[in-house]
Amino acid sequence: MSALTLRAPAKVNLALSVGPPAAASSTHPGWHPIASWMASIDLCDDVAVTPLPPGSPSTLSVAFAPDAPRPEPIVWRRDQDLAWRALRALEDRVGHGLPSRIDISKRIPTGAGLGGGSSDAAAALLGICRAHGLAFDAATLAAISRPLGSDIAFFLDEARLAGDAGVARPALVSGFGDRIERLGPCRAELVLIMPAFGCATPEVYRAFDGLGPGPLREDEVRRLATSNAIDPGALFNDLAGAACVVAPELGRLLAHARQASGLPVHITGSGSAMFIVTPPERAHALARHLGADPLLARCGILATHVAGDAAAT
Repeated sequence: MSALTLRAPAKVNLALSVGPPAAASSTHPGWHPIASWMASIDLCDDVAVTPLPPGSPSTLSVAFAPDAPRPEPIVWRRDQDLAWRALRALEDRVGHGLPSRIDISKRIPTGAGLGGGSSDAAAALLGICRAHGLAFDAATLAAISRPLGSDIAFFLDEARLAGDAGVARPALVSGFGDRIERLGPCRAELVLIMPAFGCATPEVYRAFDGLGPGPLREDEVRRLATSNAIDPGALFNDLAGAACVVAPELGRLLAHARQASGLPVHITGSGSAMFIVTPPERAHALARHLGADPLLARCGILATHVAGDAAAT
């Protein structure tokens, strides 16, 4: 039985607004509503799924690839891994075992706000379905994934169900991560800066609440996402300040990166990764320039691009 290998791309939040936590009477008490312009980038993990004979025990192997821009030790348990939990959730849905070998070669750092674990889980769901002949649509897979994490559904693009290649199309993600409106192609070159530390999402949200959340700015995010162009100066992230409270070193790196690049620098998700939108002809030169900076040299720095077409490879 041959392995089926899928790309598991990272994502960036080009714009992210976060509202105050929902009231106790809400369907999602304590959850924060969001509005985010999300896009896949070409930094990716590889997730290989091999179907095993009936009755065989499933296995999981996770290691950082030799070309990972910021490799790190694998310190989490198997039952904490989202791809493994996705397998178990799928088995619960079908009511029987789906013996599988899952091998993950990682390049996306953890705790970076790049959605690596969520993307791995989505790729695992897609790969296991194909390996075992399960014909679930994207909406069903999203419902299965929802208890595991709100970002997984973004990577379960309907256009990815038809083949192994491709990435999730850009989307406007709103509600509690459960409303996903796919958008047209979005091409942009980025320089990605990945500090040697991560930010724990729950801690960032607690700090965000302590700073006094403002209103959800869904209309502003929608305007940016449907403008047919990326305006680097107009992008924003409501969690950026909270991430810098949780990790003060991130605030120092952010300010230094802005000074060193002379361009707007943005935090993605709950941090710690940052990105710079740059003209195509400048991306690699800027990445080399920042990589030579004494302070930023401790970070993983990569010239990458937004991948806006689900058929792109």
